[in-house]
Amino acid sequence: MDKNFRASSEATRPQPQKLTDLSPLDLRRFPSGIGEFDRCIGGGLVGGEVVLLSGEPGIGKSTLLLQVLKGFDSLSGPLLYVCGEESPLQVKSRSQRLNLQVDRLVLYPETRVEFLVEYLLAHPPALVVVDSIQAVTTESLGGSAGSIGQVREAAYILTQLAKNKNFPLIMVGHVTKEGGIAGPKVLEHLVDAVLNLEGSQPGSFRILRATKNRFGSVREVGVFEMTTQGLIGVANPSDRFLEERLIGVSGSVVTVLVEGLRPVLVEVQALTTPTAFGLPRRTASGFPINRLLLLIAVLEKRLGLKLQSQDIYVNIAAGLRADEPAVDLAVCLAINSSLKDLPLDSKVAVFGEVGLSGEVRQVSLIDERSAEAKRLGYQNIISPKVANTLKEAANMAFIEVRRAS
Repeated sequence: MDKNFRASSEATRPQPQKLTDLSPLDLRRFPSGIGEFDRCIGGGLVGGEVVLLSGEPGIGKSTLLLQVLKGFDSLSGPLLYVCGEESPLQVKSRSQRLNLQVDRLVLYPETRVEFLVEYLLAHPPALVVVDSIQAVTTESLGGSAGSIGQVREAAYILTQLAKNKNFPLIMVGHVTKEGGIAGPKVLEHLVDAVLNLEGSQPGSFRILRATKNRFGSVREVGVFEMTTQGLIGVANPSDRFLEERLIGVSGSVVTVLVEGLRPVLVEVQALTTPTAFGLPRRTASGFPINRLLLLIAVLEKRLGLKLQSQDIYVNIAAGLRADEPAVDLAVCLAINSSLKDLPLDSKVAVFGEVGLSGEVRQVSLIDERSAEAKRLGYQNIISPKVANTLKEAANMAFIEVRRAS
């Protein structure tokens, strides 16, 4: 490490400044050319921006980063990939498999932060990717790689260098069993943006979600599909999620999720079968199991459905997760449809939150949800009560319900 870099950082004492005397921040963005990534990050990376990318092992983080680096290949200056967990030959193999030739990419298998800083000062980069920050250590502290002190100190040094030299930095972070970012929580406070790559690994769809973004909105998401050519952006996810839906089948209901600010139509599937044992099974894929148990209790208590002797399976198609309460009404209708073996109209979309009394409550962004359903040819909406002005603007038939019956 440059001896003067850390010393000067600690010795420099900032002076108070008046807000009106400060010049506006230069937010010139550098788009990667990957539309879904740029949408999520706010239009492109900013000089000196530090991004923390997390996700489960094998979800596609390294694949996405190689594609992002390919998008910045036209920038002046080297693109540095610090491969702390893979060898350069493994990264090369992945780039060949994905047919990604990045001319300016430099692979550096170094995990000591002092040597990284020394190299970066000698070779100013256009973009730096560290995969992963848990593999980087500093000689100034004891402990093994991945420990709280090592991760915190290594991330702090690299972050200060990126801001001092004004180059974008992307750090990959491990996740815990619960899905949170591993290591100290300070990592999330230290960086400018936190991106999470989510998805069911057997499925092909991935969602890139920003949980923090100092240079953009946290309400934008990117939707990708994992293919043999890497992660391909899905510009119209509703079309892709519903293309394999069977028409005229009981237990199938279309609902409208909102991922960030983007409404997406997905299929909710439910299956009820007589239980062969004394204790009926309740299984959910892509939907919170505790929420499912609550809705089943509401259907039994408030609506009188006989579900005590039924095994109930609920699935959100395409490997997606539906955590928002707006899916409640669709789940209830899907269970009722399967129980009575009565298919719902194929041109009906459903959304609404269900309370413990069986009442259907309002949800956010009703106009956006309705517009997306109309775009895909859905003619009727089953929803909570909506304003007359919204009905006129949407030019659709709203079937308003007050109870999940």
